[in-house]
Amino acid sequence: MATMKIPMTVPSPRVDADQLFKAFKGRGCDTSVIINILAHRNATQRALIEQEYETKFSDDLRKRLHSELHGHLKKAVLLWMPEAVERDASILKRSLRGAVTDHKAIAEIICTRSGSQLRQIKQVYSNTFGVKLEEDIESEASGNHKRVLLAYLNTTRYEGPEIDNASVENDARTLKSAVARKHKSDDQTLIQIFTDRSRTHLVAVRSTYRSMYGKELGKAIRDETRGNFEHVLLTILQCAENSCFYFAKVT
Repeated sequence: MATMKIPMTVPSPRVDADQLFKAFKGRGCDTSVIINILAHRNATQRALIEQEYETKFSDDLRKRLHSELHGHLKKAVLLWMPEAVERDASILKRSLRGAVTDHKAIAEIICTRSGSQLRQIKQVYSNTFGVKLEEDIESEASGNHKRVLLAYLNTTRYEGPEIDNASVENDARTLKSAVARKHKSDDQTLIQIFTDRSRTHLVAVRSTYRSMYGKELGKAIRDETRGNFEHVLLTILQCAENSCFYFAKVT
């Protein structure tokens, strides 16, 4: 869902709840009212609307949305309603345990979240679904793709702005060696560096790699890795550079 602007002033939760109740009345529902309200409120405001709706009408707003809406709009609105961490946990569960495993969606959540966000996601996932996120990944992912996801989930990374130039140059040289093995890349080295280093560090490594070897690190990854492993490494690298730009490209 594209980024929505929240108005400077918004109606009270009671007014919004009343408008939603009216939108549900009659044959069909007024989807324009639903979108205009829910898509232009932040998570806290939506939670207050839900609370007011249940208090005033003795009804669960999410269940009503589920029964009134259809298709892509229903899917988008129901994903938009929860807090971000709840939404991430739900998408991960659906992506891991659906009819077809959505490996790209899994990578795009796990590898773009901060350490604190990942800890919250793991807790919500376990509380909601009664199984650890790592257990579902073990079951549904495989190979190097699985190794990256598990390492990224469970590695404590430094998230500050400082970098060590000597370490950056060393990683650039190590990565050059790792991807220069005649189509047999050193996958464990790639996994270690990409999952252990901070985003600021990886951005510096990318720039240093370009300066030292006259080639983009991303192209080297594309040349020497394949499939889900390639995608998850490039996701980490691109989001380190600019996560907003990355999601603008994929949405």
